[in-house]
Amino acid sequence: MRRVVRQSKFRHVFGQAVKNDQCYDDIRVSRVTWDSSFCAVNPRFVAIIIEASGGGAFLVLPLHKTGRIDKSYPTACGHTGPVLDIDWCPHNDQVIASGSEDCTVMVWQIPENGLTLSLTEPVVILEGHSKRVGIVAWHPTARNVLLSAGCDNAIIIWNVGTGEALINLDDMHSDMIYNVSWSRNGSLICTASKDKKVRVIDPRKQEIVAEKEKAHEGARPMRAIFLADGNVFTTGFSRMSERQLALWNPKNMQEPIALHEMDTSNGVLLPFYDPDTSIIYLCGKGDSSIRYFEITDESPYVHYLNTFSSKEPQRGMGYMPKRGLDVNKCEIARFFKLHERKCEPIIMTVPRKSDLFQDDLYPDTAGPEAALEAEEWFEGKNADPILISLKHGYIPGKNRDLKVVKKNILDSKPAANKKSELSCAPKKPTDTASVQNEAKLDEILKEIKSIKETICSQDERISKLEQQLAKMAA
Repeated sequence: MRRVVRQSKFRHVFGQAVKNDQCYDDIRVSRVTWDSSFCAVNPRFVAIIIEASGGGAFLVLPLHKTGRIDKSYPTACGHTGPVLDIDWCPHNDQVIASGSEDCTVMVWQIPENGLTLSLTEPVVILEGHSKRVGIVAWHPTARNVLLSAGCDNAIIIWNVGTGEALINLDDMHSDMIYNVSWSRNGSLICTASKDKKVRVIDPRKQEIVAEKEKAHEGARPMRAIFLADGNVFTTGFSRMSERQLALWNPKNMQEPIALHEMDTSNGVLLPFYDPDTSIIYLCGKGDSSIRYFEITDESPYVHYLNTFSSKEPQRGMGYMPKRGLDVNKCEIARFFKLHERKCEPIIMTVPRKSDLFQDDLYPDTAGPEAALEAEEWFEGKNADPILISLKHGYIPGKNRDLKVVKKNILDSKPAANKKSELSCAPKKPTDTASVQNEAKLDEILKEIKSIKETICSQDERISKLEQQLAKMAA
């Protein structure tokens, strides 16, 4: 008996590349052989890792700055080795972290309207890895918590507000870490490693909660990401080098909930997940297509929806958070596909006849407000993302500057800040530095006042002398 076609509102998701004049052209995309996405996007900016002589750099372009990008366009270029990964802070659209071959992680504050001069000084440099840093990932709900993973097989979790490494997981992986993913509330992380194991780790207890050996038997790189319901989705290769995807329950990792074989291409699959609609988009490095699947509670659990195909292969891919999409056009995803010399946005829409807001496509989504302070999370608290409605579109709020206060061991721990702040930064503490700043400001203001007075008196003197000169000439 022929099966009835499964009903899904996402069966007809329609992908379309934008016109040429809406692409970002003439960009020298990085040629580093590293399996990261090379691109990070948020509702304000698109950041792209580029080729840079004598160090590492990435471009940060305001979304509206399409067309040809001048070769002399300013970059963030403080690293001494190639940049391998970048990630925007989910709680502040002007803060971005970068990991590099120079073994450091840098956190940058981007001016509100983008870069006008090249940025060489990050807000803070995080040093702790002994080999190149290939992965950076911000905590989804706690302000100022950043994870980095390096080729020293260590994962370090930082409090960016103080510049400290507070958790160092350096003995859990015996081989290279391919990727790290936070759970929805950031209480757990899952990792895929070259030793073919997928691990679910509680970073604060520093223990492995679940582990699966040979999640995929092939030798090529795997990926593992957390889904909103706590399950883990993995991509990898079979022993016959066929690309696979699988779904696992961390409470029982013996057998996968689902395992599907896709094709025999050798590009590493980068998964992008939308927790609001339970859709996973798979972008293979070097592929020219994006496949998408819907995850549900009914067999076969991972349902193939469709494929978006284009002619050019992709070098990397950026994925826009939900709050950066156009809800009036029923846009449910936007990708930023990197070619060799350009970045091309691809828009995914669900065709609808009505112009009204589609509640079923846009359930409340994670907003830019942090649910916890860094100190609260490190003390053991958990919180789900603070959700916002997209009914009237998302208007980016004003972000406060990221302030890093290096802790003095003799100081007592600062009190937790209010949660209502729309920034990735802790509030400015009333310490000696701020008192000194105020004193300096007073000094400068006094100096300006005295200069103004001098100018006024000199003006009067000049006019008097001019009058005397006029009389003498007469």
